[in-house]
Amino acid sequence: MLQVRDVRISYGKVPAVHGVSLTVEAGTIAAVVGANGAGKSTVLRAIAGLNRIDAGSIELDGRPIHGLPAHRRVPLGMSLVPEGRHLFPRLTVRRNLELGAFTRSDKGEIRESLEMVLETFPFLREREQQLAGTLSGGEQQMLAIGRGLMSRPRLLLLDEPSWGVAPMLVARIFETIQAINRTGVAVLLVEQNVQRALSIAHRATVIQTGRVVAEGNAADLLGSELVRKAYLGL
Repeated sequence: MLQVRDVRISYGKVPAVHGVSLTVEAGTIAAVVGANGAGKSTVLRAIAGLNRIDAGSIELDGRPIHGLPAHRRVPLGMSLVPEGRHLFPRLTVRRNLELGAFTRSDKGEIRESLEMVLETFPFLREREQQLAGTLSGGEQQMLAIGRGLMSRPRLLLLDEPSWGVAPMLVARIFETIQAINRTGVAVLLVEQNVQRALSIAHRATVIQTGRVVAEGNAADLLGSELVRKAYLGL
């Protein structure tokens, strides 16, 4: 579904990503893991169209998309849930969800998507008229994921979904990611919590200082000496 080839990205004159390649197969969960500052989010934002690439290519379903602005990538079936959530805190839960469907026009289909999201996150139904800024960190993260689903994506891009979330809710968020994937939505997950990410992903890419240092089956990487020593402290 997604093919990233030899992507290079700079901030000004400072190189940040040095030839990263990765793939996401339809219906799977792919993880990009590594330490803070490794370049993971930079790559994900480039895929979403928020960071410009200096070289390389990004293809969705075999179509080059790296020249398209972000808002034109969403109707192609891609949705980003950004790091830090970026909700509208003074708008209600329901309004935040509705804004996730801004590229769609069929009101009936939007209502169906809203109902699907509320079934996935039942607590949001109880808080539809509550201001988003009054939710807990974990609840805000699940609202952000729900908003991302409102565009009816085939590929969901998740940037650090465990960021700022209480440990007791982290497991619930990762269970929800798996449940979303079981509906057929492919997921590209960027995450500092290496063990959690590799435990739910099918394939994974490990990035250090803007370079790919390992890739392959997620379960194999979880058991690899590189990952165990560098990221799990084992």
